[in-house]
Amino acid sequence: MSAVENHQKHPNFIVQLEEPFNGSAPLEFLVQEFITANDLFFVRNHGNIPLIDVHEYRLSVVGMLRAPLELSLDDLKSRFPRVEMDVTLQCAGNRRDELMKVSPIPHELPWGAGAISTARWAGVRLRDVLIAAGIERSSRHIAFSGLDTVSRLEREFGFGGSIPMDKAMMPETLLAYEMNGEPLSPVHGFPLRVMVPGYIGARSVKWLGQITVQNEPSMNYFQRRAYKLFPPDVTLDNVNWDEGIMMGENSLNAVICYPFPGDTLPAGEVTLLGYAMSDGRSMVEQVQVSIDDGMHWTTAEFLSEKRDLWTWRLWQAKLTLAPGAYTLTARTRDTVGNSQPRDTQEVWNFKGYGNNSWHRIKITCE
Repeated sequence: MSAVENHQKHPNFIVQLEEPFNGSAPLEFLVQEFITANDLFFVRNHGNIPLIDVHEYRLSVVGMLRAPLELSLDDLKSRFPRVEMDVTLQCAGNRRDELMKVSPIPHELPWGAGAISTARWAGVRLRDVLIAAGIERSSRHIAFSGLDTVSRLEREFGFGGSIPMDKAMMPETLLAYEMNGEPLSPVHGFPLRVMVPGYIGARSVKWLGQITVQNEPSMNYFQRRAYKLFPPDVTLDNVNWDEGIMMGENSLNAVICYPFPGDTLPAGEVTLLGYAMSDGRSMVEQVQVSIDDGMHWTTAEFLSEKRDLWTWRLWQAKLTLAPGAYTLTARTRDTVGNSQPRDTQEVWNFKGYGNNSWHRIKITCE
């Protein structure tokens, strides 16, 4: 059985790495529906996919609390209100392949623009669980530990990370046990995962085993070292890991999903399709496309009236193109006027994270 079949993924799912399993949907599949089907939802793993007996599963809530908790999945479902929410998750390495064209980025997956998906998640609010455990007011961070096994620096441990207390107490931050009306599958974190809308996917820890209330960010490798941003002049050879910025919020972004790079299309009306994503602070307001590298812009049309901080906006733009070669460019603006950096050189970093430069593809019309 192939990795795609084993993890119940669509036959067209693009596998970046079989072990640990990583992959994403073709871009044209992403823009067909607002909600991404489970078999097309992208997968980012750093270690094994644990097989967990739900009857034996317990979530531990420990740290700076008055009453530490140990909860089964049934306890969570019966003790706390159920919440449903549409949330778009995006890997911090989305669009890394464009940064790799600027300068090599060794030891990282060459993600295209498909490491992003949207689902309807169901679970309980993290803050309800924390309040039940009696959090201390002086605590500042909530750390998460997964039940998977990751090997780094000659050690084995569970994937982990943390978020600030203020984000943990916001109503959108969930402990999710369902995805698009179904229990989480093993590859997506069964039986329980964190869901942190507006933040990079790495903070939405899967196979959640422990929540720790503490004063400092998580000491886990993936919080203290892996998911950090550095300036373009820093490389793997001269990096000081303590000086990087721990990643949290997403970046404002827009991507052309159709046509595809290198396509040859009939001259005349050409329809562009894509997605735009907010930074979790201000909502996407406008998407524009250009055929002359930003000298002139055409405003795209959103395909749905739904707009919030936590989900993408799908869009289309119709252009009339004469025969010739074109570089199509997309950018987005948010409700306070922020836009994207023009060039990949401005956002290049040796880990290949957070690429939100103008998205460009080359096509030909005949």
